[in-house]
Amino acid sequence: QVQLVESGGGLVQPGGSLRLSCIASGSIFSIDAMAWYRQAPGKQRELVSVMQSGGVTNYAESVKGRFTISRDNAKNTVYLQMNSLKPEDTAVYYCNAKNVRSSLHRYLEVWGRGTLVTVSS
Repeated sequence: QVQLVESGGGLVQPGGSLRLSCIASGSIFSIDAMAWYRQAPGKQRELVSVMQSGGVTNYAESVKGRFTISRDNAKNTVYLQMNSLKPEDTAVYYCNAKNVRSSLHRYLEVWGRGTLVTVSS
């Protein structure tokens, strides 16, 4: 069974930085895209950033220039470097993997449980 586990969330002051990590496990052969979503209290989940296996990236307009997504395909790991954090970045951040091929199954989409990021003074 494929699982995603996020880490790196926490409390940070406005203007600060955090780095989120997400490791995919479970006899994985390949993952097409890995992404970060977030869900703030009372709001819908939104895409923050996505990186395809070939390296193409996309970012939400609200985080462009502040957040950077990266991947280590060999380790099935995706990172999100978040700089110049703002209170409006406060949310639960979820890792997502699309089109995951493992030794037993192909998963169209897998989600992590999320990690809380709180930006506050």
